[in-house]
Amino acid sequence: MNWKHALTMVLVAPALALAQGKPTDPQIAHIVVTANQIDIDAGKLAKSRTKNKEVQAFAQQMITDHSAVNQQAGALAKKLGVKPEDNATSKSLKEGAAENTAKLNKLKDSQFDKAYVDHEVVYHEQVLGAIDKVLIPGAQNAELKGLIEKVRPAIQAHLDHAKHVQADLGKKK
Repeated sequence: MNWKHALTMVLVAPALALAQGKPTDPQIAHIVVTANQIDIDAGKLAKSRTKNKEVQAFAQQMITDHSAVNQQAGALAKKLGVKPEDNATSKSLKEGAAENTAKLNKLKDSQFDKAYVDHEVVYHEQVLGAIDKVLIPGAQNAELKGLIEKVRPAIQAHLDHAKHVQADLGKKK
């Protein structure tokens, strides 16, 4: 199995897990926080490893934007008295992140950059799919649903940015 297929399977698994059962609001809150934390951690790893200014800038944007969303999600959960609840999807996301980190740690320079950005493209596509098909339709609390709807355009912008970086990296072979 090649790494792209493995990556796709790691990222599709959470979406499939979500589709199999409607998550509760506490589970949705945990999925949101987990997905954001994964991108923060990946951004920190990329920022510490890459020498490419474009990849560094993208990684910093992931750290900044996803940290802000997690702060908003944490504040909302506290306000609503909702304790984010671990679930199969958040666990699957964490497992996928650990596998991706292990793979990235074996790479250097342009191979690292390409693998990181390729992962970001696929990851943001999967997150958008989960937002549209599960998280927004499944959220019962209007404020939680509103937060997810509010951050969706930023996730789309991240995907667009990642695709742009991916294309630029492809030109530098």
